Amino acid sequence: MTDGTRRPPEANYFISKLARFIFWIVGWRVTGELPNFPKMLLIGGPHTSNWDGAVFYLFSLSVRAHIHFLGKHTLFKPPFGGIMRWAGGVPINRTTTVNAVDQVVDAFNAHERMALIIAPEGTRSLTKYWKTGFYYIALEAHVPVVFAYVDYSRKRCGVGPYFMPTGDIDADFKLVQDFYADKVGRHPEKQGPILLPPKEA
Repeated sequence: MTDGTRRPPEANYFISKLARFIFWIVGWRVTGELPNFPKMLLIGGPHTSNWDGAVFYLFSLSVRAHIHFLGKHTLFKPPFGGIMRWAGGVPINRTTTVNAVDQVVDAFNAHERMALIIAPEGTRSLTKYWKTGFYYIALEAHVPVVFAYVDYSRKRCGVGPYFMPTGDIDADFKLVQDFYADKVGRHPEKQGPILLPPKEA
């Protein structure tokens, strides 16, 4: 899936320098580089604030990457639909019989290159479990899961390691738990445990 070389840049060089300068001004540090895969699914966490999206967007600019995100299909209608797609939005229609996982897998199949970020917590509020949709998207689309993070306690954001889903979600999720265990969100009181939902009997 990769030849080991650095990922080709997808954003303007000067914009990248500006983004890194903004991080420097506010005292943040960017760590890691996106792996050189044509397609990948990034999971972003912890997610406790609207500011997380701004931090991740600045990160994507700083590493010169075009990172896609999910949005309600109604946001892609005129007059702003074109802007949403240009920005990297992927429409998801929750009123159709096709489930969200299959819609995202179809989007991966329709692109030659796509880096998509998803927040498994699914909300900025306190949750008991992480949603598992990201895992099954990556499994069915045959793309790696890349760890992306914001850590307000250390003022760092970036990417860490990645893994290819094996189908054993319990074993694979242990990698997720280990990586995010020491990451702290903007509002720690809204940061829930990194757990899978209980299996139905």
